[in-house]
Amino acid sequence: MKRTGSPLGRQLSRSEELRNNGVVKNVGEAPQEELATGERSTRNRVARSILDHGPSTVADLAGRLGLTQAAVRRHLDSLVHENVIEAREQRVYGARTRGRPAKVFALTDCGRDAFDQSYDTLAVDALRWIEQNAGGEAAVAAFARDRLEAQAETYRKAVDAAPPEERTEALAKALSVDGYAATARSAPVGEQLCQHHCPVAHVAEQYPQLCEAETEVFSRLLGTHVQRLATIAHGDGVCTTFIPHSAPQTTTESASTSTAGRNPA
Repeated sequence: MKRTGSPLGRQLSRSEELRNNGVVKNVGEAPQEELATGERSTRNRVARSILDHGPSTVADLAGRLGLTQAAVRRHLDSLVHENVIEAREQRVYGARTRGRPAKVFALTDCGRDAFDQSYDTLAVDALRWIEQNAGGEAAVAAFARDRLEAQAETYRKAVDAAPPEERTEALAKALSVDGYAATARSAPVGEQLCQHHCPVAHVAEQYPQLCEAETEVFSRLLGTHVQRLATIAHGDGVCTTFIPHSAPQTTTESASTSTAGRNPA
């Protein structure tokens, strides 16, 4: 699923998490030797300290973590390289003293996203409220469809510009731009659109309407019946959609399968 401009859409799109053990996940790669010596763990402590205390100087971090300033600088250099933090000029309130302002290090948007901010919980709570107070499952489905409409326009341009035999590939490339890591491949009597990443998988486990709305959009964009064969939200490794070689359908109702978003038995 794609992130949208709405606050809930942005919250749904977050995919990198810092779990309860306080370790940044999926931010850069570290050699095995570094992992063995605890370098990565210490680097995560540096990032966590900036999250907890805000923009910090090298001296601030060294004092809080019990490290030498040289060690802190080494970890900061790596975190800057990984786009987890960035250096800024320290803001000074009131009269500025002589000399250059101290340099502080702050989390980037990427770095902040690497920490668990309970976006999944917030999204599920919001959808549950919609379900209980604004029309039940039908209201959730309406929200999911509306959420997909804006991004569908971008995909439609890519699909319409491609020859008929390359439309699935064009859709896969457009999805990849939005972070879905999508590919298209040939299959018996059709093609398969595979999405190797789903930012809202944890939410879609409870609300498959998100997957169903996406499948309906694929069907309309490609102008044919499609079938969702597997979803990450239901424990599969890849979200897989089958697109048969067949005559285009003219209505959304006949174009999308009733099992969209759910694994058929």
